Amino acid sequence: MEANSDLKIPLLQTSPEDAAVRTVMFQIGDIKCASCINSVESSIKDLHGVNSIMVSPLDGRAIIKYSPKFITAKNIKEAIEDSGFGVDELQEQEISVCRVRIKGMACTSCSESVENALRMIDGVKKATVGLALEEAKVYFDPNLADANKIIEAIEDAGFGAELISSANDVNKVHLKLEGVDSLEDVNIVMSSLEFAAGVNHVEFNLTEHIVTVNYEPDITGPRSLIHFIQTASSGTKMYQASLHTTSGKRERDKVDEIHRYRDQFLFSCLFSVPVFVFAMVLPMLPPYGNWLNYKIHHMLTLGLFLRWILSTPVQFIVGKRFYVGSYHALRRRSANMDVLVALGTNAAYFYSVYILIKALTSDTFQGQDFFETSSMLISFILLGKYLENLAKGKTSDALGKLTQLVPDKAYLVDMDADENVISETEIDTQLIQKSDILKIVPGAKIPIDGVVIKGQSYVNESMITGEAKPVDKSPGDKVIGGTINENGCLLIKATHVGSDTALSQIVQLVETAQLAKAPVQKLADHISRVFVPLVVVAAFLTWMGWFVPGEVGLYPRHWIPKAMNAFELALQFAISVLVVACPCALGLATPTAVMVASGMGASQGVLIKGGDALEKAHKVKVVVFDKTGTLTVGEPVVVSAVLFSEFTMEEFYDMTIAVESSSEHPLAKAVVKHAKKLRKKFGSNDEEVPDVKDFEVQVGAGVCGKVGERTVLVGNKRLMHACNVPLSSEVERYMSENEILARTCVLVSIDGKIAGAYSVTDPLKPEAKRVISFLHTMGISSIIATGDNLATATAIANEVGIDEVFAETDPLGKADKVKELQMKGMTVAMVGDGINDSPALVAADVGMAIGAGTDVAIEAADIVLVKNSLEDVITAIDLSRKTMLRIRLNYIWALGYNVLGMPVAAGVLYPFTGIRLPPWLAGACMAASSVSVVSSSLLLQLYKKPLNVQCI
Repeated sequence: MEANSDLKIPLLQTSPEDAAVRTVMFQIGDIKCASCINSVESSIKDLHGVNSIMVSPLDGRAIIKYSPKFITAKNIKEAIEDSGFGVDELQEQEISVCRVRIKGMACTSCSESVENALRMIDGVKKATVGLALEEAKVYFDPNLADANKIIEAIEDAGFGAELISSANDVNKVHLKLEGVDSLEDVNIVMSSLEFAAGVNHVEFNLTEHIVTVNYEPDITGPRSLIHFIQTASSGTKMYQASLHTTSGKRERDKVDEIHRYRDQFLFSCLFSVPVFVFAMVLPMLPPYGNWLNYKIHHMLTLGLFLRWILSTPVQFIVGKRFYVGSYHALRRRSANMDVLVALGTNAAYFYSVYILIKALTSDTFQGQDFFETSSMLISFILLGKYLENLAKGKTSDALGKLTQLVPDKAYLVDMDADENVISETEIDTQLIQKSDILKIVPGAKIPIDGVVIKGQSYVNESMITGEAKPVDKSPGDKVIGGTINENGCLLIKATHVGSDTALSQIVQLVETAQLAKAPVQKLADHISRVFVPLVVVAAFLTWMGWFVPGEVGLYPRHWIPKAMNAFELALQFAISVLVVACPCALGLATPTAVMVASGMGASQGVLIKGGDALEKAHKVKVVVFDKTGTLTVGEPVVVSAVLFSEFTMEEFYDMTIAVESSSEHPLAKAVVKHAKKLRKKFGSNDEEVPDVKDFEVQVGAGVCGKVGERTVLVGNKRLMHACNVPLSSEVERYMSENEILARTCVLVSIDGKIAGAYSVTDPLKPEAKRVISFLHTMGISSIIATGDNLATATAIANEVGIDEVFAETDPLGKADKVKELQMKGMTVAMVGDGINDSPALVAADVGMAIGAGTDVAIEAADIVLVKNSLEDVITAIDLSRKTMLRIRLNYIWALGYNVLGMPVAAGVLYPFTGIRLPPWLAGACMAASSVSVVSSSLLLQLYKKPLNVQCI
């Protein structure tokens, strides 16, 4: 969407970039005393645009808030240096991200060139380019770079570029306007939007009549914005607005590219097929081909003239893309497939032109032209590119199916105070706002994430979680966008819309994974850097190896076909070597497999965050499991409670509720629930929770605090020992009896005495035992790491068949255990669900977060298991193994074509068998190699889960 830049300037409101306050962090050297701090602060605080500065006297770290409208982080850094202090580290806290679609990449050399061009931009922190996905993800400092600079750099490198999204696109909507005919209309509409609550920024494209609005989704939304525009109408002047969406543009562009290659191939065939017939077919069928030998002038025949006329459009019109690609590649001092094709076709074409000129000017000259070589070569390469793009389009089928799960329309309802439906309106799904009430009829897809407020039904969530069994939904239950309501009518309240929905997050995560390079891709990167130069050298040596010996008679004359000389035979072999070698297949071997695998994983409820995780998972030899919420259901239940002292039962429950209510641990919630229930049973209906002071969490042990004048501890034996609370034999016996039954004992101490204890059980997941058994068949050992006591952990380990127990540890202890295993040379996977698992998830080679776990755990993990089922641990590892096997097969295909094809093209077999590879056939082999690799990757779409536990 192009428009005059002046029309994008807001009329009344400054942009959010100008108005925002940003924070930058510096590490300042030579901070020795308070005087140094005063010197730094005085040099900065008077700068225009600096809002505040804080400098730590301990580590010299400075946190500065500033307005980027008036000053940049670079200016602040220079001011500190001018005051005599060194800035050892500049850590920007605000990094912007944008995604760019790139056109024209053919091989790994192209993607590397784009990455290098992006990294040279001042302010770019990281750039990742996906060859198969044809996208780049760029992380940059918004103070130094922007999306326009990034696109400009890509175009300067010789590739097409188009912005897909940027960080500030998350809450942005494009509206198509009607009735806006003058600058006055523009001012009215802009003013109505800019003064609306929740609107951050407005841009207007006068050419397209499209207004772009950044907004706060918690305050307003697309439907409200359309309403603001409509209410700006006055008199006979009416303004209307509708959604302008660019969704599906990527798919349309891909289809257009496939059609473009098809059309170019068919156009080239109009010329190259007659050339091939005139050169190779009719001369073999006398007398039908005799007319081609008619001499126009001197030795110039009609056949040679026709071949020149027909091959020229193919060489310079259809083949223009190879010239352009070669120019840009050589300009950036690299070489790609375009260079090889241009060299090969030019050698054949211009040598043939030389033959034509000699024939035109000589009465006796005879020579063999290769016009059919150049034209057929270009046609076959275009056919290969067409088939390759056709196959590549299918590698993202799984992701495409996910994006199509959201319905186009939804039913918005209005309700009265008694929650009766008073109106029902069909609206576009993109117009849904937070807190909207939607009606979901049986068989309809749920458009957004929300919570059921009325009705009961079963919802099919298999397309998101992979769980085939429909899930019962009733008021208070959460629903996921993209799932299908089966039999009942539901009213749901929207809680997450647009890019905040679970489905959108899954799609974004998979797209990020498809961009990330697997370490095995480095092999292709290393080969691609020297591949083309080596092929050119090999082609030259081939030509020399056949031409020189032929001229001096080192091989028999009958080896040279009739109507050819040694130069022409050598030239054919050299051209064949140039065009049979294909760097494209090597570059596609890994990313196409990763694309298919990540899409298949997402469709089965396994979200793999990148090629690195996918590759490491196949090496896993040990899986470390957390206990609560991972091996167990994660819904602990108190089965008994006892008193061990003179405290009353009411005191015992009150103290427990007061302290445990502030804890988020599942055991704490179970204890509070049980204590409240029993408090009511014993006659107290008071819902008030006593105040707790000095509340503190003892990680991996429990919690403590003061209730009134009493010190209360609630936790395990380790907490009691740490706080010097003695345990009587009666307490020890109670704990031992319950631990043998795989129950957890929660002790309560009041003023240094054990007041009582709760016995808590958390049922094992039904599939746990079978999953552990299946891991053993895969040659993978298992370990349980938990903060629970040793006896309980051992009982659970024995029940499911886990090999080793690591109990009574804190979160850092779990991470240390993971590192200890890694020191022994093992590749370790950690499976967990809670905040306390995050250190171990990060430390592990592969961190797997159960999808029902906390956001922190999911953020720290490499693989997210959407469904709360352990069978997906098996799926993740098995999918990784199948993918790595497929990548190795892809490399065999890619390298096989080159390793076997180049010697045959160079004529190694010719002296013994008479077999040689004509250049046009070599070009067909080159095209086939890429198609073979992509087709091989597509076989991953047949992947099935190795273990599918059906739980009742």
